[in-house]
Amino acid sequence: MTITSEQLSATTLLRFATAGSVDDGKSTLVGRLLHDSKSVLTDQLEAVEHASRNRGQEAPDLALLTDGLRAEREQGITIDVAYRYFATTRRRFILADTPGHVQYTRNMVTGASTAELAVVLVDARNGVVEQTRRHAAVAALLRVPHVVLAVNKMDLVGYTEPVFAAIAEEFTAYAASLGVPEITAIPISALVGDNVVEPSSHMGWYGGPTVLEHLETVPVSHDLTACHARFPVQYVIRPQTAEHPDYRGYAGQIAAGALRVGEAVTVLPSGRTSTISAIDALGESVDIAWAPQSVTLRLADDIDISRGDLIAPSGDAPAVTQDVEATVCHVADEPLTVGRRVLIKHTTRTVKALVKDIPSRLTLDDLSQHPAPGRLVANDIGRVVLRTAEPLALDAYADSRRTGSFLLIDPADGTTLTAGMAGESFATTAGAADTADDDAAWDF
Repeated sequence: MTITSEQLSATTLLRFATAGSVDDGKSTLVGRLLHDSKSVLTDQLEAVEHASRNRGQEAPDLALLTDGLRAEREQGITIDVAYRYFATTRRRFILADTPGHVQYTRNMVTGASTAELAVVLVDARNGVVEQTRRHAAVAALLRVPHVVLAVNKMDLVGYTEPVFAAIAEEFTAYAASLGVPEITAIPISALVGDNVVEPSSHMGWYGGPTVLEHLETVPVSHDLTACHARFPVQYVIRPQTAEHPDYRGYAGQIAAGALRVGEAVTVLPSGRTSTISAIDALGESVDIAWAPQSVTLRLADDIDISRGDLIAPSGDAPAVTQDVEATVCHVADEPLTVGRRVLIKHTTRTVKALVKDIPSRLTLDDLSQHPAPGRLVANDIGRVVLRTAEPLALDAYADSRRTGSFLLIDPADGTTLTAGMAGESFATTAGAADTADDDAAWDF
């Protein structure tokens, strides 16, 4: 099936991530999805067939389409996040295949941080396990608005409906308690191809969509203009040439919302105000610009502005604070401890900070908070309190995934320690019900 450029331009884009426990079949599902949707080039398929024969396998191992590292192929596991692009006549996709091992949960944070949908796989023989709950919790924390439960290996349990129904009920109850607004359960066999691209002939009791059909039809909103307008300054442009002796522009990418010429704005953290006098985009002056365009703003007043400052509408500017409370996922092997000095990177701004407190660590079995753990180790999810050396203009992560997120960095070697989400952690169950029919409430 050949897709024309006209068809591609008319389709929407969906970013989604796959997750699940070890050997649940994530890479096989991705390979089957690519293969059956005719998104695999001939030479790629031949390479997979050759590698499979070398391993003594008669049929091609479709997991090799995404497991590209030598260690992944030798062990039969996924270690790194594998990104794949493919398209159908109905939609374009950017897929992140994330690892299943507990020690690589941090990689799911990377893959799901920009995802609009997460596919969580469960082995029908094992049901919901701790790593399944961990991935559901990460998806909820990252405010991924759509979650698909793919109950895999249904061929190994005789394609029986009660097995699927019990797993779907348990997972749906758990995810709903985290505040996930939409959960869709699909019984599949990635190895055989049941309900991945084509409907299964073995599960007449299931009348829902296939995985690809759901991916093609799930509602996705990319309208960031309805969000709070935020413009992190990346670079100050001062040519000081004969042609532009007085030009002063502030370049960057609009993180969310829309900005207009003549609009009153506030520069944070200084709090100074001005008016947008001009917007330059692609070498031309425009009256309005919106996310995620990269533009240069010019203001009516000469203000001391540098990289890391945030420009926002004066009537809708975020609060500035040096005290940050957030939910974090610790991704480094070295523990995060109370009293640790770190750097906090928020949009284009990086400042020094101190870990004042770690009030709790999340217990995934029952979603209880383990009080005062003293430290967080790799893959832990917990609450932290930070004190920054300079003010930050942070939104709540629930309001904006872009300006409510940050990284904690080791000042000694630049290693990323922790991924943080400002404000409350999980949405309430009631809140999830309210947002189920209103995607605008979730900034993605």
